[in-house]
Amino acid sequence: MNLKILALVAALLATITVASIACSSDPEIVERTVVVEVTAVPAEPEVVEKVVEVTPTPGPKGEIIFSDLNWTSAQVQDRIAQYIVEKGYGYPTDVVFGATLPLFNGLRNGDSHVTMEIWLPNQDEAWMEAQAAGEVVSIGESLGKDWQSSFVIPKYLQDEHPDLDSVDDLKEDKYKALFATAESGGKARLVSCVIGWACEEVNAKQIEGYGLSDHIHIVNPGDGAAGNADLYGAYERKEPWLGYQWGTNDPPLLLDLVRLEEPAYSDECWFTTKACAYEDATILIAVQPALLERAPDVVAMLRNWSFDIAKYKHVAAWMSENEEATANDAALWWLSGNTDVWSGWVTSDAASSISAALAANEIPDGWPTE
Repeated sequence: MNLKILALVAALLATITVASIACSSDPEIVERTVVVEVTAVPAEPEVVEKVVEVTPTPGPKGEIIFSDLNWTSAQVQDRIAQYIVEKGYGYPTDVVFGATLPLFNGLRNGDSHVTMEIWLPNQDEAWMEAQAAGEVVSIGESLGKDWQSSFVIPKYLQDEHPDLDSVDDLKEDKYKALFATAESGGKARLVSCVIGWACEEVNAKQIEGYGLSDHIHIVNPGDGAAGNADLYGAYERKEPWLGYQWGTNDPPLLLDLVRLEEPAYSDECWFTTKACAYEDATILIAVQPALLERAPDVVAMLRNWSFDIAKYKHVAAWMSENEEATANDAALWWLSGNTDVWSGWVTSDAASSISAALAANEIPDGWPTE
């Protein structure tokens, strides 16, 4: 029985009237008071409910893999981003090395998670297809807009041959002879795009569209460094050189080059014959859609990314002065001297962690050995 009810009953019975019937004929009513001592009934115990919030111990953060495209600006941006992601936000990183098309397919399939340079319009068709399928997401731009792929010659060569100023001039025998080599079969040797880059196919279609197939011998270097070395060597010797370059590649930032005139870009031309100049480049940062939820802090940092051509030009000049420098070295050099720039991309806690790591000469575990 409830303790409160028992207490109430005890109180009611504290005073009672007892009737006694005597042995005589007339009954005698005797009234007496019986005092019943009621001990204190303990109050019903109060139940106190405590809710203790326990913050779960966070598990290890998942690895973030960068597409390590085989040219310098992309690799330097990768190394800078890796340093920030590892030392500032605590995610392990890694890279997958390769050319444009294989690495873009890897991004679509989830083999990598971040690509710092998606070049449009070079990759227009594949990019639009991947976006429509929900396989990639653009979260910003890198480097900014600049002139896109073009066929170039050194300025000193045009000074000697001022009438050589357009791709159509390459049909003339006197100009073909300038660039002919023992391997080119009397045609002008043109150093084109790296095998596996989107521009490899585009440049071949341009040459065909310009009617230059019988006048141009295409050479495809094994990687971007080989193509650059070919140009640097000729430039140092003041020899004729004809080839493909783009505005943010190292040689155009460091050398005096002239773009040969081409028919103006139009959508109709570009999506049919490609017998026209490239449209000015738009360079995107793209990620795997799953990264938006898995690493929102990293995505926020990449949305703030502002590594433009002017900044990269300083890196390219430093690397030219330090010939043995790698992309790793360049990233450390830039991060150490530009805290005011990258600290604007990250949280204050991340900035403190990155600065401490730089002061301690720490290297990200995910950086490749170069």
